[in-house]
Amino acid sequence: MLLLFARYGWKELLLFSLFWTALGTGLWFLHPAARYALVLPAAGLLFTFNFFRDPPRRVPSEAKLLVSPADGTVVEISEAEEPEFLRAPCTKIGIFLSVFDVHINRSPCEGTVRATRYTPGKFLDARHPDSGRLNESNTIHLGDVVVKQIAGLIARRIVCEARPDDTLERGQKFGMIKFGSRTELYIPKNQVEEIRVKLKDKVKGGETVVARVR
Repeated sequence: MLLLFARYGWKELLLFSLFWTALGTGLWFLHPAARYALVLPAAGLLFTFNFFRDPPRRVPSEAKLLVSPADGTVVEISEAEEPEFLRAPCTKIGIFLSVFDVHINRSPCEGTVRATRYTPGKFLDARHPDSGRLNESNTIHLGDVVVKQIAGLIARRIVCEARPDDTLERGQKFGMIKFGSRTELYIPKNQVEEIRVKLKDKVKGGETVVARVR
């Protein structure tokens, strides 16, 4: 199967691929003993390819379902007020993305982008409970829900191509967070019929059903 890569990361993919290839070439010609160190650039190249991969996803078609906006591990399911756009009691689902997860963000539902807001901030570990409040982030008000992209300890760049008045389909790619991050989904509490995930569940963006709404 053809390996697909995220279009949001082509510059980094090219830069790091050239770096690891040049390092490996240098080690090969430096000295026969240095060839034992070729495992380092080989591992670096494999990590680069793995990080920027863009595997196909099967998006469920059943109505009233919300899918995960990111790959990763569910680290939080709580009741919280979304402070930026909804300003109402919500069920918050927090997903931690390690450097080994796919980092593309996908729309949890079909809907129109009402607003987006970028907020500069810190770079706490994305598993830290305060990372959603203090870290660099980008918030998208999509239909009746909110998706928040949060930079982590290593991440330094959030990509979001969704713009106000854009219409997104469920599971549609709209951006990514580079090198370790967190994604949060806020669902108005009065719309939640059932939460389909639990803490420590592994989820796939655009494919795993996280909730059913009314």
